[in-house]
Amino acid sequence: MSVSPEAIRSALLARREIALIDVRQEALFALGHPLFAAQIPLQRIALEAPWRIPRQNTPIVVYDDGEGLAEPALHQLRALGYTQADVLEGGLAGWKAAGYELFEDVNSYSKAFGELVEHRRHTPSLPAPDVLALIEEKADIAILDARRFDEYATMSIPGGRSVPGAELVLRAPVAAPDPDTTIIVNCAGRTRSIIGTQSLINAGLPNRIFALRNGTIGWTLAGQALETGRQESVEKGEGSGHDLARERARDVAYRAGVRRIDSADLKGLIADSDRTLYRFDVRQPADFAAGHPAGFRNAPGGQLVQETDHFAPVRGARIVLVDDLGSRADMTASWLAQLGWEVLVLADAFDGPLETGDDGAPPPRGPHGRYKRPYEGTDNREAAMQAYLDWEYGLVAQLERDGTHGFFVI
Repeated sequence: MSVSPEAIRSALLARREIALIDVRQEALFALGHPLFAAQIPLQRIALEAPWRIPRQNTPIVVYDDGEGLAEPALHQLRALGYTQADVLEGGLAGWKAAGYELFEDVNSYSKAFGELVEHRRHTPSLPAPDVLALIEEKADIAILDARRFDEYATMSIPGGRSVPGAELVLRAPVAAPDPDTTIIVNCAGRTRSIIGTQSLINAGLPNRIFALRNGTIGWTLAGQALETGRQESVEKGEGSGHDLARERARDVAYRAGVRRIDSADLKGLIADSDRTLYRFDVRQPADFAAGHPAGFRNAPGGQLVQETDHFAPVRGARIVLVDDLGSRADMTASWLAQLGWEVLVLADAFDGPLETGDDGAPPPRGPHGRYKRPYEGTDNREAAMQAYLDWEYGLVAQLERDGTHGFFVI
């Protein structure tokens, strides 16, 4: 049995659960795929599918582009116990023939959402030469890098410090306690800079706040040198600072329609066998390993917003978030809600016993199974970086043509 492109589009518009899975290698996936497709290569289905698609009666549709991978993938899924796995009628060619959009690169809908946020909120940004001028004149600025720490250590803006995205509302006031200090948020390209900057604006920080326009890509294309090997992080602060961050973030989450639940409510969600439930602890890995609620996986909030299709490939599922200090879960939830997810925050997650160690996630893919992003590392060609930016600039118009996203921006 196969599922038509029209039926998949109907499910997306109705917000019914569906996991649309591209079973090609990630480099081929990055050349073009439906907006809400996720990618699991045939060779890793047995490893990744039980982790990323936890409910065995989830509607799953797999596809390739004529390589002969979809049918073997379907057999593997059924052997793993998935009862509603089918193939896309006509594969990727069938999707194109139906007149539907194909999106390039990876984490495409999160990146498209970031562009939509900037488009609608006019998120302020500064070009790389202007930021360099501020650095050289020793202006009162704090440069905060919203990427993962390992990305920051690989290459960073001179003087920048690491504050991964979901940590910004908590840690930015520590980095810039004087409201006259200008805060500049950067990532490698655009999305995490935009989301990070808008997070601080949404939370009502009194500082002037800007994104570094086009991130380290823009910095490199301007002919400016990056630093390597930096190890500077901003601490969490303490006491009243945590309380203020929690208050600010909770207000943002409320405006985005995020609901709060307790452990009794969570039991009811777990018992609902007709809905997929993802449970994520959005703190940094070291905090998670030191003690986390049972049954929760680690997905640092900034990366969860950036790579939502990786962490939660079942579109239409429920998501429950936890965080011992509160602000990180609420800020992450505010963005996931705007991305069209039903997302809840568990308020009493840390009141009982905790587990330690990692969450047992499958080992990451090696370089051979991973598409090299044009914004990673220090050896990217300028033409590839510029092409990547040009692609991002066009995503808002492509979202409008596609018509299935259901995003909103508070």
